[in-house]
Amino acid sequence: MSARLNDFLDQAQALLVRLEPLLPAPAQSVDWESALAARWQREGRHGMLIPLQVSLDMRLSDLIGVDGQREQLARNTRQFVAGLPANHALLWGARGTGKSSLVRALLAEHAQAGLRLIEIERDHLADLPRVVEQLVGLPQRFVLFCDDLSFEAGEGDYRVLKSVLDGSLERAPDNVLLYATSNRRHLVPEKQADNDNWQLVEGEVHPSEAVEDKIALSDRFGLWLSFYPFTQDHYLEVVRHWISVLAEPTRLPWNWDESLEKAAIRWAQGRGNRNGRCAYQFARNWVGLQLLEVPQGL
Repeated sequence: MSARLNDFLDQAQALLVRLEPLLPAPAQSVDWESALAARWQREGRHGMLIPLQVSLDMRLSDLIGVDGQREQLARNTRQFVAGLPANHALLWGARGTGKSSLVRALLAEHAQAGLRLIEIERDHLADLPRVVEQLVGLPQRFVLFCDDLSFEAGEGDYRVLKSVLDGSLERAPDNVLLYATSNRRHLVPEKQADNDNWQLVEGEVHPSEAVEDKIALSDRFGLWLSFYPFTQDHYLEVVRHWISVLAEPTRLPWNWDESLEKAAIRWAQGRGNRNGRCAYQFARNWVGLQLLEVPQGL
């Protein structure tokens, strides 16, 4: 009997060893007193919030040339952190113009006042109700951040987002807002075929329900902020800012002259765009090269 029991236990142990990698990791609650940000991570049919180690070096003052957008979102966030009514926000427009950086800078600005950031990927939006459930009743103020949000024709996840934002019977708690970035204002593409079914009834034009359904998602965001491609002067102003910021800790001497300006313009031309991301990358490259060539005495 003992031998048979030992054989059974050995087989059970071997089975557990094979099954354990397939099981979701045990869920751990996030200590929001110490964690400033988290990411929703999907594992199979389950998901959990994973604390993130975030850098708070991005400041609102680092975002040059987007003063209007910066002030509007900062004001909305101040209302939210103070427990006052505030709106979900959609930041849309040209790539690399500071949309995501603005959200990260707000965390640095208001982390001490209780603001927390939760990243959720577009493909995991169906889990939004489960994420929100874990935040109800907590003293902190949470911004759910979805970067590069958009949907292709035929995808239905956007209806989950609509429900969480404004359309369900059980509204999101007061300590949760959604900030999303996108390269397009209407998050679901509209096609000419959507307009093929328009009807003229007693002199009134009724657009198809498909068009209304798609536009309704963007309407759920109470605050729309538009970001436009940089002019050359705007781009060069951002380049100068980041060179100054990156050179200051090392006391690297530098002067803005025609040669440096031309180098920055060539860098942008080689990448086919002028934006804040391109300016930051050029500044890192240029400052790094200067420090590599003259390391002594710095």
